[in-house]
Amino acid sequence: MAIEVIRDWRGLSASQKGAAVAVGAFDGVHRGHQAVIASAREAARRLGVPLGVVSFYPHPRRLFQPDAAPFALMTPDQMARALEDLGVDRLYLLPFEREMASLSDEAFAREVLSEGLGIVHAAVGFDFTFGKGRSGSPDLLTQYGEKLGFSVSLTPRKDDADGLKLSSSAVREALKAGDMDRATAILGRPFAIEGKVIHGDKRGRTIGIPTANIAMPDYMRPAYGVYATRTRLPDGRVFGGVANLGIRPMYVIEDPLLEVWLFDFNESLYDLTVETELVAFLRPEMKFDGLDALKVQIEEDTRRAKEVLAA
Repeated sequence: MAIEVIRDWRGLSASQKGAAVAVGAFDGVHRGHQAVIASAREAARRLGVPLGVVSFYPHPRRLFQPDAAPFALMTPDQMARALEDLGVDRLYLLPFEREMASLSDEAFAREVLSEGLGIVHAAVGFDFTFGKGRSGSPDLLTQYGEKLGFSVSLTPRKDDADGLKLSSSAVREALKAGDMDRATAILGRPFAIEGKVIHGDKRGRTIGIPTANIAMPDYMRPAYGVYATRTRLPDGRVFGGVANLGIRPMYVIEDPLLEVWLFDFNESLYDLTVETELVAFLRPEMKFDGLDALKVQIEEDTRRAKEVLAA
């Protein structure tokens, strides 16, 4: 059964209420987030109710820091699929606008969680804050829950056995460094960019390497360079490939672009939405003396990408 996505806390039917939920931003749905969701899952099983996740869109940081550089690790659709894979029944993707930002911690617990969503349990992480000025804490939420009729569980900070910090900020640090192994270890899966294939300058076709071009306005910017990739098409087929992410020093563009060449593929993808995993960082972007030098490097990038993907 597909996950149900509910985009408000107001005016819900009785059938949309009554879940045990994990509450947080959950950008990336990394292994630390998964531990909080596991706590909510245990409560849902114990209480015999649906498992839900309460998150926010846009991310609260976008409201408070509208000029901040792009920082998202996933789209709402990607979040829903990741949560569905974890067995979540409902995603409450609540609009984070001025109205919600102005709620006190007590009002958020009462109006949103209790009256709006009718939750029976809330699982939160150790650093969870809520309410205007981030004044609410897990302890306060527990106190409110006792009055309002829902229980609360707290998940402590989760690091892996090697001390790897499991957080969204740690994912971003790894991506900026081009450390895809570390990003994958934190996320539990490769970082992936999803978007509609758009028309480019078609320069790749002139050298026999047609690329699928994907804009990435809201995603954080991983290290610019060349990656070994896997791309999932809307019909479920997956193709290995090699991609350039960045502004192309040889043919500079203003906004970064993901340009993916799919191996053994010769179909039109224009206007289709595809998802591309950045499996391994191969090299930084480079400027070449001409097309011949570029073609030689692409052959080497292709060889390395195929080796990585085969392994």
